[in-house]
Amino acid sequence: MPQRSGWMGGLMGGIMGFALGGLLGSLLFGGLGGGLFGGIGLLEILLIGGLLYFAFSYMRRRQQPAPASAYGYAPPQERETPSWQSESRHGATATMVASENDLERGIRHIRQMESDFDPVRLSDTASEVFFNIQAAWMARNMEPVRHLLTPEMYEQMQKDCDRLRMERCVNRLENIAVRSTEVTEAWQENGQDFMTVRFLASLLDYTVEEGSNRVLEGSSTTPVKFEEYWTLTRPVGPNPWKLSAIQQTVDIIGDSVDSEHVELRHMQKQTSCIFSGNRGHAGRVRVLVARVPGC
Repeated sequence: MPQRSGWMGGLMGGIMGFALGGLLGSLLFGGLGGGLFGGIGLLEILLIGGLLYFAFSYMRRRQQPAPASAYGYAPPQERETPSWQSESRHGATATMVASENDLERGIRHIRQMESDFDPVRLSDTASEVFFNIQAAWMARNMEPVRHLLTPEMYEQMQKDCDRLRMERCVNRLENIAVRSTEVTEAWQENGQDFMTVRFLASLLDYTVEEGSNRVLEGSSTTPVKFEEYWTLTRPVGPNPWKLSAIQQTVDIIGDSVDSEHVELRHMQKQTSCIFSGNRGHAGRVRVLVARVPGC
């Protein structure tokens, strides 16, 4: 409660002093019969003591700071957060960070430089890159899609296309049916964004002799099912994506390849994968496909 104003305190003090003075005067000088030294009885002494007690109590209360009031007269004080609430809040934040997987963490890092980055849109971009590169591969000319490839990837794929031309072989990829695409990895490394998209698809994959169209490898009637991981990269930020690697994964037991490994389709038999980065597909070992000579 705020202190009373000065005039209020003076008025109350004056009233108490007047009452006390009047009482003392009446006791000491009251009545002609009593005289100046008529004596003070027990009752008068008790009354004087009580008045003095209330006067001193009143003055002491005025000097003490006012306590906080339920109606907000006391100055506001900061509320301290109970320790159990603070620990609970920090615990919830730690749990959220701990539950974030590598993919979610990578996407969050990429969004720091591109706030509206959308993995679904990235899957659509990867699908366009996928079909354009397949067409360029069949034409044995990677120049039209050079802007979609990293320099290392372009150099390697164009070298393989040149070899096919020299050997008068054509790798045909027909009836391509992509069953699903899925972003499986996202990370940043050395100032680059990386995203890996998993393709499940089927197609006719066979190689013919140029001119005679004689089938040299594969089947022109039996579709091949395959699972591939296409890794795209770009400088950090909203920049165009380029293909950095084409990979299939096989299980490795020690130094040997598991007998259940998938069969590599012809395009990968012809082309070495170029991969810029140290990260591998989660739970698997990335195997770069070695080139094989001839058709």
